[in-house]
Amino acid sequence: MKKIEAIIREESFENVKAALEEESYFGMTVSEVIGRGRQKAIPVQRRAGEYWVDLMPKVKIELVVLDEDVPAAVDAIVRKARTGEVGDGKIFILPVEGVVRIRTGDQDDNAI
Repeated sequence: MKKIEAIIREESFENVKAALEEESYFGMTVSEVIGRGRQKAIPVQRRAGEYWVDLMPKVKIELVVLDEDVPAAVDAIVRKARTGEVGDGKIFILPVEGVVRIRTGDQDDNAI
């Protein structure tokens, strides 16, 4: 099993969520986060003038899938989150040692 953590643009979230659901990945945890990659502050123009923002609002999606499902899940995220511009986000893939469904006590593959 693997945990996929995807940090994407806020405006990409609904399309990514729909693509994951089309691939039958319904279980996910979603958080609103702020952060940045290699880019430094960017200028933002508002009514009051220009100012610099160094942490951008993002969405973090976390899901646990079977090893063989990683390529399809990652592909769904990349297809819908990629704009080709700086700030599209990152995907992290981490090993999962175990899972327990609290309601039933099911473990590992049966708990996903």
